[in-house]
Amino acid sequence: MTPEASTTAEHTGSKRDHSPPAEPPAPDTEENGQTESAKRQRFDEDMNSESEDSDNGVLQHPQSSGGKSHNMHRSSAGKTVGGGKRYSAPPSRNSPVDGENTSDEESGESMSEEEPAVPRAGRGKGGGKMFASKMLARKALSTSRHNSDSDGSSGDESPDDGDKPMAPANAEPYLSAPTTTQSIQSHGNAQSDHVMEGTTPTQTSWQSETPNTATSRPPDSDKPDYVLKYSLVGHRKGVSSVKFSPDGNWLASASADKTVKLWNAYNGKYDKTLEGHGGGLSDVTWSSDSRYLATGSDDKTVRIWDRDSGRTLKILRGHTNYVFCVCYNPKSTLLASGSFDETVRIWDVQTGKCIRTLPAHSDPVVALNFNRDGSMIVTCSYDGLIRIWDITTGQCLKTIVNDNNPAVSFVKFSPNSKYILAATQDNTLRLWNYHTGKCLKMYKGHLNENYCCFGAFSVTGGKWIVSGSEDHCIYLWNLQNKEIVQKLQGHTDVVLCVDCHPLKNIIASGSLNKDKSVKIWKYDC
Repeated sequence: MTPEASTTAEHTGSKRDHSPPAEPPAPDTEENGQTESAKRQRFDEDMNSESEDSDNGVLQHPQSSGGKSHNMHRSSAGKTVGGGKRYSAPPSRNSPVDGENTSDEESGESMSEEEPAVPRAGRGKGGGKMFASKMLARKALSTSRHNSDSDGSSGDESPDDGDKPMAPANAEPYLSAPTTTQSIQSHGNAQSDHVMEGTTPTQTSWQSETPNTATSRPPDSDKPDYVLKYSLVGHRKGVSSVKFSPDGNWLASASADKTVKLWNAYNGKYDKTLEGHGGGLSDVTWSSDSRYLATGSDDKTVRIWDRDSGRTLKILRGHTNYVFCVCYNPKSTLLASGSFDETVRIWDVQTGKCIRTLPAHSDPVVALNFNRDGSMIVTCSYDGLIRIWDITTGQCLKTIVNDNNPAVSFVKFSPNSKYILAATQDNTLRLWNYHTGKCLKMYKGHLNENYCCFGAFSVTGGKWIVSGSEDHCIYLWNLQNKEIVQKLQGHTDVVLCVDCHPLKNIIASGSLNKDKSVKIWKYDC
């Protein structure tokens, strides 16, 4: 079935054809996509063609090994335990300044050793970080989970232990013994993304949407025009993470219901469910060859899965609190995990052994990401710090902190690894030049004060910054001029996670408990 199909087909069980989808793109052709190097080149050219706005943020070198010497330790008040850590408790936060794009200047001085930071409510050690009241900001919740918290810029730089097998591949969908069939439906004239009539929580369903439900955006040839194509229903709790496979064929969605579901990235067809974790999931990541996945859970473990069989290959144990974020290095020989125990662990994928533990932050580690050659990793935390680490030595190379020190809820290297995109709980995303410690761009207009909402770079068509939002929408900004170019509407709860397809103009999004759906949006493809 192609994405455009409007017929209805039904199938039973969860055993499916695990061969690659019928319409894989040709990554080296101009029509179907771009190679990774081409994307990086386009990003470089675009970033170098414009002037930047810079922030008065401070870049610091570590004061001692381990990186925990920073004086801004946060209070642990207000945290609760629950499933799926992407949420956090509603703490008091400063409202961001107005979201004008013409001037990103921010006043204020950086925190100093003599100037102790004011503790933030809802910060510190505690239960699963992305779900619960905040859904720990990124997870769907089983029990409640909570976290919490301004702005800056001006300048003229140019940015640019054992192996435990999972359920067999032919096992039924994520419920142990569903009595209903998996359903795949297409609604040519659907006006909304409701669960298909007749489906129940024990069903996994695919639903085609019409273009007219999606966006609020003035027509403009220089702006994207994403429309809602498919609503993927099946998770029993909020969706904490969505990730496209590097080859573009698959979409994985992790949830507080303790499962990962795999879908065809092009037509939304359900493939299988991965089960085995004892707690809600906060994150999922793909290996570079798209054959394996890794997940982080509130059961304090990381699991490595085989995509084709759906079995667990390894269980990585060592964290002493919820695992909130996971990421493969580019060669997929190493796996990094960040936890509520405030550490980052580096694992050897082949042996399943932890080869290094970084005492990274003084609050839960909520996001991490490798640069493109795998030599460095960037981490962030509710302690308000962004840190860059040398993978070989485990040394903290640089620390970036914004003047107002808002909680940092997401961080990621740009496609060319020259910049860092960071989301903070003051309704702002910032693009940093980590070499100079300057904030080059600030993106505002969305709502992000309580959850760890994902951000992403979209470089397959134009150059956009994409983010989920607590107002149930997805926002797209022009990377250079910071203008909101599109606002996608369709979810009915906080949009915690987003991801951009590596080859096509496709965006995936996932939402919390009142919604529980994964949506696929397409533009010009």
